[in-house]
Amino acid sequence: MYDHMREALRKAAEAGSAGEIPVGAVIVKNGEVVCGAANECEQRLDPTAHAEMLAIREACRILGTKTLQGCELYVTLEPCPMCAGAAAAAGISKLVFGSYDTEYGACGSVWNLPAHPFSGRMEVYGGIMEADCASMLREFFSGMRQKKKAEDPPISIS
Repeated sequence: MYDHMREALRKAAEAGSAGEIPVGAVIVKNGEVVCGAANECEQRLDPTAHAEMLAIREACRILGTKTLQGCELYVTLEPCPMCAGAAAAAGISKLVFGSYDTEYGACGSVWNLPAHPFSGRMEVYGGIMEADCASMLREFFSGMRQKKKAEDPPISIS
């Protein structure tokens, strides 16, 4: 479990280096990584280009199927409603995430889509390597705030 989350963290670091919110996802089947993805919303100008969505699409392509039953999704941040719904629709068997998302989390924090009957029998495990995942997000947003502050012109009151 931890090896797969470390791989998701590597993908998250790639996203952060590219100026994206550092979220990474990995799809695993039978203990082997099928694929991984990093957030690409900014690069693609696509609000659906979350790491989970990209990983699900790629895993379906690689495996030649539209369902991912028997697959596990590892992601560094609790999935949003779109991504939790896509994981359920794809038939993901197990979802493992790192940091909880108290604003948009849909796997127990704000909503709990996997608990809904439409979600099937997806197992969900949250808080795995949470400190590492949360730290990467905190550092990214702190850097963004500092950058914005440096770019903002000083306010002069006349």
